Amino acid sequence: MKKIFLSLAAALLAICASAAAKSYNVSSPDGSLVATVNAGGQLSWSLAKDGKTVLEPSFISMKLSDGTVYGAPQKVQKVVRASVDRQIPSPFYKKAQVHEAYNEMTVNFKTFSLVVRVFNEGAAYRFVSKSKTDFTVEAEQAEFTFPEDGQVTLSYVCQHTETLESQLFNSFENLYSTSAISAMRPDRIAFAPVNVKLSGCSVNITESDLRNYPGMYIYNGAFSGDGSLKVGRVTSENTLKGVWAPVPKETHQGGHNMLQRLVDSREDFIARASAGEAFPWRIVAVAADEADLMDSDLVWLLGKPSEGDFSWVRMGKVAWDWWNNWNITGVDFKAGVNNDTYKYYIDFASANGIEYVILDEGWAVNKKADLFQVIPEIDLQELVDYGASKNVGIILWAGYWAFEKDLEKVCRDYSKMGVKGFKVDFFDHDDQDMVAFMERAAKMCAKYKMMIDLHGMFKPAGLHRTYPNVIGYEGVKGLENMKWNTFEQFDCVTYDCQLPFIRMFAGPMDYTQGAMLNFQKKDYRPSNSEPGSQGTRAHQLAMYTVFEAPFTMLCDSPSNYLREQECTEFIAKMPTVWDETKVLCGKMGEYCAIARRSGSSWYIGVLNGWDARDMELDLSFTGAKQLTAWADGVNAEKNARDFSVKTVEIPSDGRLTIHLASGGGWTGIVR
Repeated sequence: MKKIFLSLAAALLAICASAAAKSYNVSSPDGSLVATVNAGGQLSWSLAKDGKTVLEPSFISMKLSDGTVYGAPQKVQKVVRASVDRQIPSPFYKKAQVHEAYNEMTVNFKTFSLVVRVFNEGAAYRFVSKSKTDFTVEAEQAEFTFPEDGQVTLSYVCQHTETLESQLFNSFENLYSTSAISAMRPDRIAFAPVNVKLSGCSVNITESDLRNYPGMYIYNGAFSGDGSLKVGRVTSENTLKGVWAPVPKETHQGGHNMLQRLVDSREDFIARASAGEAFPWRIVAVAADEADLMDSDLVWLLGKPSEGDFSWVRMGKVAWDWWNNWNITGVDFKAGVNNDTYKYYIDFASANGIEYVILDEGWAVNKKADLFQVIPEIDLQELVDYGASKNVGIILWAGYWAFEKDLEKVCRDYSKMGVKGFKVDFFDHDDQDMVAFMERAAKMCAKYKMMIDLHGMFKPAGLHRTYPNVIGYEGVKGLENMKWNTFEQFDCVTYDCQLPFIRMFAGPMDYTQGAMLNFQKKDYRPSNSEPGSQGTRAHQLAMYTVFEAPFTMLCDSPSNYLREQECTEFIAKMPTVWDETKVLCGKMGEYCAIARRSGSSWYIGVLNGWDARDMELDLSFTGAKQLTAWADGVNAEKNARDFSVKTVEIPSDGRLTIHLASGGGWTGIVR
């Protein structure tokens, strides 16, 4: 009997040892974050922070159209480990150098590899195919199973909501909704990034190095939805899962002014892939203090490094025409889309050191989707030459269909004319074809030394590192919505205080700030010709520091800026790329404070929600004794345009107390 018992015990130990050998760990450089790959059965991964579970084992796989499944039970061939610790120059970013430090584990199987990279602030994985020939991906499985029913904050798709599949056509703009994971809407998909609050930490989920693959939506897989997408089911209601758009099969021109691509039917697979394809990174950032999410470099670091010379890229500010409806005053010509009006914008930009003027929608003949049919009121060459004589570059707005149709000719001919770049709009999809086009467009613009601002599109996902001439992204419900949304439809101030924690985590935001007509909640109203903002003037000014935007709009009319030169000079002289970024404090939806350094000057920006508050800022890191501050005026609670500018003494301990009005803001400069 004793021999039988010993034999059984030995067998059990052998089984346990075998099972243990099928789990592989990799930790962050500081040892606080540990990722575990479980390869004993269906492939899964998990995460723990300081010994506490952040992600339960979460299934991951890719199914190819030939039936191959990356992630089905199969033998691990070998595990390769690597570590990186270096400084990377980043001249077009929110810091001049980025510290890249991670430990990496590559788990090799016969048909694919799984690469897991763990940083101090988060972890990411990607599949890499070993296929020798091209293939198609039928489906991907990316699950994020949490140890509790956490609080999720995300943006649901709010357009074309008849079915889950119809939601794939959207502008990636919506407010944030917060609920338990288990209480997520079964009739909606959401776009990344998303935030999940757990006991003791805050988690962001998104992706990077998205270049030839559809973008990832998020869905609660505990629901089956309406069956129009292959969303499937999972066993835990605490699980989020990725959803991807199938490849378009039939499309046609239509939509807004005949500038959009409308999908009529789709293939039964999500991507065409090349031999040896490396797929996008799936990112899980983990922060003990949610404020740390405002200064993550994970998405940028996981983007493919740029190649070639991009020293010609010139970031900066741009005077914008569309938001203020070309509404200028005190002139002797009819304001509108014409040369006289744009010369006025150019004169304003030149006088204030603003680098660019944009010609938004209207300069090309409407509904022709042809960027070479220019309306008779516009002489583009004359405007470009006039701008050049005043050191102001011209940026042209373009709808997707018109831009894609004549891509190289548009870039070549307008580059030769002297145009500096394009703001391309109305993409409204992130299926593989559209994602691939964006890289093709960035590459073509780079060929002709032109910049590109991606509007009407999804969140940043690494392309701005690969092509630094990608100078801006929308994927945000920006200030343009003040032209038509009531307060009941859009609480903009609260949204402003959520963005830095979630959307800005992914990268730059073309939010288009700078409103000079400002209103408290009770006074706000939408307007097309004289739009204004919710919150105070200081709230608007602080956005130029808080929001990451290397290509930053001045959204209001030059006539309004000229009436208040103090604010105009502040905005016009603001840097748009930085040498250093430092998070001071923040609570999602309530307030946030960020400091950014350019040269020897520190810029501090604070955004407040609707609750007035006093706040203490620790500015000891600046070593300064005083600063210049733009603050809410004493009457800002009544008149949101009230602000003050004054020199403020910093106490010897560096701790400065400031007051923030309802919907308020504060911004200071230490020179």
